[in-house]
Amino acid sequence: MDISLAVLFIIRARALISDFGFLARHRASKKDFTRTRCLPFDLVMLLVLQKTLKSIQLHLHEFFERLAGGAVFASVTAGAWTQARAKLSHTAFIELNQVAALDTFYSVPEKVALWRGHRLLAIDSSTLRMPYSKALFEFFGGQEPFNQSGSCEVRVPQARLSVLYDCLNRIGIDTRVGKFSQGEVALASDHLSALRPGDIVVSDRGFAGYLFLARVAAQGGHFIVRCQEQSFAAAKELFKRNEDNASITVTLSAKTRCAEAQAAGLPLELRVRFVSVRLSSGELEVLATSLLDEKAYPTQEFLNVYYERWGIETYYKVLKGRLDLENFSGLTVEAILQDIHAAVFLSNLESVVTREAAAQLPKAGDGGRRHETKLNKAVTFHTLKSRVMDLLIGKEPVEEVLAELTELFLANPVTIRPNRNPPRKTPTPLRSLNYQKHVRKVVF
Repeated sequence: MDISLAVLFIIRARALISDFGFLARHRASKKDFTRTRCLPFDLVMLLVLQKTLKSIQLHLHEFFERLAGGAVFASVTAGAWTQARAKLSHTAFIELNQVAALDTFYSVPEKVALWRGHRLLAIDSSTLRMPYSKALFEFFGGQEPFNQSGSCEVRVPQARLSVLYDCLNRIGIDTRVGKFSQGEVALASDHLSALRPGDIVVSDRGFAGYLFLARVAAQGGHFIVRCQEQSFAAAKELFKRNEDNASITVTLSAKTRCAEAQAAGLPLELRVRFVSVRLSSGELEVLATSLLDEKAYPTQEFLNVYYERWGIETYYKVLKGRLDLENFSGLTVEAILQDIHAAVFLSNLESVVTREAAAQLPKAGDGGRRHETKLNKAVTFHTLKSRVMDLLIGKEPVEEVLAELTELFLANPVTIRPNRNPPRKTPTPLRSLNYQKHVRKVVF
C-alpha cells in the first residue's frame, strides 16, 4: 500500500505540472510561457527543484544533456535561465505540495502515524541567512552589525522561516516565510488555519502564552507546550515541588490580554493541565496541555510525546544541511521563495517515496545483525535530485522508476547505535568555519 501511495503522489505531481490551468495560475503575467522556448514551465520547475551547488551554467549543461539522452542539444545560457525563472511564481510549489503531497498522503488515514488518534504537529521557526542584496534586505530585513565606531556598513539580509511539521510522518504541512523582525508566535498563529480538529500542537517554551494556547483551542486543536518557570503560576508550583509525573489542572484566564482575546474572538478562560516530566539528564520540565483526561492521556507518556518535537529540529537540519537551503540560487525575493518552497516539497517527496524502502530494512537480529538500520539521507536526497526528471516528467512508468529508486535507497543503510549521547559542544566561529569548508559533505 505504501508503494501505491508513492505512485499516486507521482501521478498527481506529473498531471499537475503538465496542466495548463496550473501553469496559468502560477506565472508572473498572462504573456509568460505562451511560446515554445528552451525553458518551458515544467523544466523551470524541475531546475528549481534540482538546485545544486555547481555553477548555473554547468548545471544547465548537465540538465539538458540528460534531457537530450545523448542527442545534440541547444545550449541555454545562465541569463536565459534567470529570465525564465522570473516568470514563475513560488506559489506553484505551494500548490504542488498541497495537491500531490498533502492531499495524497492524508487521503489514506490508515497509513498516517498517530498518537492516541491524534496527529502530532510541531511548530517552530528558524532564521535564514540570505545573499547580500539591497532588495532582499529591504524586503526581509536582517542585521546591520555595529561596533565602537558605529555601523560596519554591512547589511546581512535574513528572513524567518516557520513550518507546521507532522513529527510522526515527517511531513511539512504549512510553510510561512516572514520578515526577520516578525515574531515566531505571530508566524505560528498563521499556521493554525491548517489544523484539523483533534490535532495536537507541540511547541517549545517560546509559545507558552495564553493567546497562543487560546488560538489553538479555538481551531479545535490541542496543545502540549513546554513552560518556563515564570510562565504560569501552576508551572511555577510544579517546578517548586520538583516531582516527576505530577499533574494538576487549573483554569487560566486572559487577565492582562483580555482586550486582545476579545478582539480576536478567543475564549477568556481555558482549562489546562500541567504535567511534570524528568529528563534523562535529571532536569525537570513542565508541560501545559489541553488533554485533561488522565486515563486517556497518562502523565507518564508525555515525556516521550514531547520528545517527538525534536523532529522539527532535525527537519530544519535537513533543509539547511542536506538540501543547502541557505545557498540560494538567486538574488531576488521570488528566487528565495522558490528555493524555500521547492525544498519543502522535495523533503515531503523524500518522506513518501522512501517509506517502502524503510519498511524493507533489516531488523536487529536478522542474520546476526546487532542493531537497527535507517536510510542514508545523503543517498536518498541525492538520488531524488538526480532522478527528479524521470519522476516528474519522464515517460517511464512510475512503478518502474520507484522500484529502481527503492533499490538504490536500500544499498547503503546507516546503522543506528542506541544510547549514544555525546555532550553538546558550543561551536566557535573557527570550528564552524572548519566544518563548513573541510568536513561537511554536500548532497548535490
